[in-house]
Amino acid sequence: MGTARKRKQNVWIHEINDIIRGACGGFLFGIPLLYTMEVWWIGSLAKPSMIMLAIALMFLVVFWLNRTEGFRKRKSQSPPSQAAMDTVEAMASGLASCAFILVLLREVTSETPLKEVLGKIVFESVPFTLGMALANQFLGDTRNGNAQGRTGAQASNEISQQPDEISATLSDIGATLIGSTVIAFNIAPTDEIPMLAAAVSPPWLLAIIATSLLISYGIVFEAGFSDQQKRRQQQGIFQRPISETVMAYLVSLLAATFMLWFFQKLTFSDPWTMWLEHTLLLGLPATIGGAAGRLAV
Repeated sequence: MGTARKRKQNVWIHEINDIIRGACGGFLFGIPLLYTMEVWWIGSLAKPSMIMLAIALMFLVVFWLNRTEGFRKRKSQSPPSQAAMDTVEAMASGLASCAFILVLLREVTSETPLKEVLGKIVFESVPFTLGMALANQFLGDTRNGNAQGRTGAQASNEISQQPDEISATLSDIGATLIGSTVIAFNIAPTDEIPMLAAAVSPPWLLAIIATSLLISYGIVFEAGFSDQQKRRQQQGIFQRPISETVMAYLVSLLAATFMLWFFQKLTFSDPWTMWLEHTLLLGLPATIGGAAGRLAV
């Protein structure tokens, strides 16, 4: 009885890990398009027939990707029935995640017509869902392989070869800055950030902060991308999951602020509230990029 319950718990743990990994992959691939007003407009104006066509094409592409890799870790190619189930789950997760971000950015509200809501969510979810399906193929799940494939001597040897705390911390900061710049640099000079800032209120800004921290933590420490075990063992001043996540978030906000100033979206004559709103909004994609950058360290 206890063995069966434990096996069932392990199944749910693996299921949650798969969904987290897929969602994090979706955020890495899809966040730039979530900040693109042209896609908002296309979704708003899309006819029901185009929405259904987008869903059908997305299903076919994600099904094909799930037949080869997908967001689950498998030892062999999935049978068609399992790939179809994974495709439905990936699409549902992608639609739900995109809906959450659009609500968070106030692009979808209780006053938005249902047809417009569906159009925006479906069209925005296309790259997001593709990112979920590509999560293993490009980023990989090394959670089990690292835990089983290392001996004690190998682990201790890796730790002994790690740089000192200051060097490791500077390496993390540099990787965070590079990743933040790569993702947010294309968003900073556009008009999306001022448009979004006009619609958000302080409670929604707090929600954006919490979401940024949660996604960053998930990408680096929970999704199993890259060498997660090595990531936890890395030395540094802030090398605790929580403190590192907060530090990286602050660095990403600094990068977002600089990019907004560099592109003259913020000037020193603007009120501090405008600086705060714009920085926090650009901070979400910048933080996701910063987390991706740290995966390479």
